[in-house]
Amino acid sequence: MTTVRLIAVRETPLSVDEVLAAVAHPAAGGVVVFVGTVRESDGGRDVSGLGYSAHPAAADQMRAVAESVADRFPAVALAAVHRVGDLAVGDLAVVVAAACPHRGEAFDAARALIDELKETAPIWKHQRFADGTDEWVGSP
Repeated sequence: MTTVRLIAVRETPLSVDEVLAAVAHPAAGGVVVFVGTVRESDGGRDVSGLGYSAHPAAADQMRAVAESVADRFPAVALAAVHRVGDLAVGDLAVVVAAACPHRGEAFDAARALIDELKETAPIWKHQRFADGTDEWVGSP
């Protein structure tokens, strides 16, 4: 059985249903899904949109993070999908899920998965503001 069931970086819209289906498992008593969306403001500034760029090795790094989480938590299934390209306010940017025997473990595993992905995956956000300014977030 493969614990890490789905890892992807995509230019197409993301599906929560796809991620949920990827982590479905009869041993899972708890499934936690985190959905990151493009918000309308950041730091008190109105966001008009953003773009995500990824290094070609981003999916490999995402898989390494997921495997590390699987080693530390009793996860029976994990999944993570990140969007790249131009996104509008309200679009899904990232969807992760953790399925574990119990809810507390699922919450902990899902939180570790998203937090570690944000810290280490080579995916960069170019945020555009309504006032015409922009900024890169997470770029080297």
